[in-house]
Amino acid sequence: MSANDMKAAQKTYDGFIASLKWTVPLTAIITLLIVIMIAD
Repeated sequence: MSANDMKAAQKTYDGFIASLKWTVPLTAIITLLIVIMIAD
């Protein structure tokens, strides 16, 4: 694997981790709201 491939892979990985930081809590909040609505 060349240095350019590593840079591209690192950039992709960083973007993936950044999106996870927002997606996981957002999904948890939406799930919690739905569970609360169903429980009522």
